[in-house]
Amino acid sequence: MKDKHSIRLLCKCMGIHHSVYYYHKNNKTNIYKENNNELDIQIMEIYTESKRRYGSPKIQKVLANKGIKVSQKRVARRMKELEIRSIVVKKYNYAGNKKVDDTNKPNLLKQDFKAIEPKQKWVGDITYIYTKEIGWTYLAIVMDLYDLKIVGYSYGKHMTADLVIQALNNAVCNRGIKEKMIFHSDLGSQYTSNDYEELLKRLNIQHSYSKKGYPYDNASMESFNAILKKEKVNQKSYITFEEARLAIFEFIESWYNNRRIHSSLGYITPNEKERLYYEKTA
Repeated sequence: MKDKHSIRLLCKCMGIHHSVYYYHKNNKTNIYKENNNELDIQIMEIYTESKRRYGSPKIQKVLANKGIKVSQKRVARRMKELEIRSIVVKKYNYAGNKKVDDTNKPNLLKQDFKAIEPKQKWVGDITYIYTKEIGWTYLAIVMDLYDLKIVGYSYGKHMTADLVIQALNNAVCNRGIKEKMIFHSDLGSQYTSNDYEELLKRLNIQHSYSKKGYPYDNASMESFNAILKKEKVNQKSYITFEEARLAIFEFIESWYNNRRIHSSLGYITPNEKERLYYEKTA
């Protein structure tokens, strides 16, 4: 229509001053660009809060929980534009167990890592953490397979039976136990020691064992160890034992159990999974 009539005449017919038209013409905004800018701010906020641990799938889920509807592909594109990415997973090299006696040590778990309630199936393992002060230190972990929550752990300077016993005792104090529940571990000397086996018997907990040199039998624990190394331990060098101890405490209690969402839990945290269970059964 403006080909046939002047802009001034058209503006006059519409009851607006021609200067208004020229202002909006010269200052028109790109809505899509504005939306991307707002989205970028949200993505960077989530990414920063996760300490660079979240990639596009988890960031998309957090955005959805905030009521922001956006596809995972778009989040990935924006992250690429922002030149950010989640912390790269470092490969886990498994050296295998030394020769051990696996007589009368059954695998009760049989790679069934699903539990229908808490205190049904626990798994445990020891992982290594290096400090410049004293060299290698050791973290014993107990995880409940129902909600993937770390229910007990113990950090020490020596890899002894006492270390894994303390982790189990902490788990019992924190969560409690049920008769005939399963605790699964590898065939390491700490877990097959007389003291540890006697403790399990007194607690009426069934001991399940991975096959020799077969880490897939304890895949959930191996997965946690990889997450710990990827998202925390491998990100810096620890000078002292105490510095590493505080970092482990922060990671497990503040981040992993309380804030880290898991795809296998439906993108909720271990603490949320636990809370929903007890609300449902109350």
